[in-house]
Amino acid sequence: MSISSIRTISSLAVGCLLAFAVTLEADAQDRVRWKMHSAFGGKLPGLGTAGVQFSDMIEKLSEGRIHIKFFEPGALVPALQGFDAVQAGSIEAAWNSSGYWAGKEPSAAFFTAVPFGPQVQEFLAWMYYGGGYALQKEIYAKYNVHPRVCNYIAPESSGWFRNEIKSLDDLKGLKMRFFGLGAKVMEKFGVSTQLLAGGDIYPALELGSIDATEFSMPSMDESLGFFQVAKHYYFPGWHQPVSLGDIIFAKDKYASLSTYHKDALRIMCGWQLLMEFIEGDSIQGPAM
Repeated sequence: MSISSIRTISSLAVGCLLAFAVTLEADAQDRVRWKMHSAFGGKLPGLGTAGVQFSDMIEKLSEGRIHIKFFEPGALVPALQGFDAVQAGSIEAAWNSSGYWAGKEPSAAFFTAVPFGPQVQEFLAWMYYGGGYALQKEIYAKYNVHPRVCNYIAPESSGWFRNEIKSLDDLKGLKMRFFGLGAKVMEKFGVSTQLLAGGDIYPALELGSIDATEFSMPSMDESLGFFQVAKHYYFPGWHQPVSLGDIIFAKDKYASLSTYHKDALRIMCGWQLLMEFIEGDSIQGPAM
């Protein structure tokens, strides 16, 4: 083989290696590898399980180009501190409910549930065709956070009480775990409310730190065992006839995504909403 042939082959080999390296680099840049904190335990029906399902399905849908790893509450940050971590950029995403950030941004509660408010189809119609989602993005942008509705919870219960409630006077002086705008209503009737993460409620009830709690729909409440320490249950929940959950992203991270990645996330959240809409109503009867 001549010197010139060897040089030609060597040049081709080097060229192929360089091309392969560029392809690998481009492919690596096209892949998303993010951490997602969850405010809910991965085995909690409807809330945590939906987050796990989202994490699994977005990777399958994108054929591995989008990997958003689900982390249990406390693994990265405490359960109710996901918004702060995303805002600071220390994690890329959080799976949660907007009402948990009402202490930081009071208007956030409106994007989860409204007492005596709309049913799910009305709520989503407002979010997507009535300006709700545009308003949410505008508000969250102040905190360098980008939101997307990605979950749905069937009607919740009004709560679990140690003592029977026979009149509004029985509410006065109660210490109760309560969420969102409903807590504001209960405070008008003399209830002392506090917001606790799901995993902290049972110990608080058992120890007597609170006298009552609301949390979610029957299937979720059953899994957390509230019935073991609070025997009086009231249903349905006036405060959360529908509850929307969302996934939030660090705004700059989301902005850096390609159109493909953003579309995949949008499509996946639409599918997740549909799945929880179907499952949510189907599992309440047996739990009741």
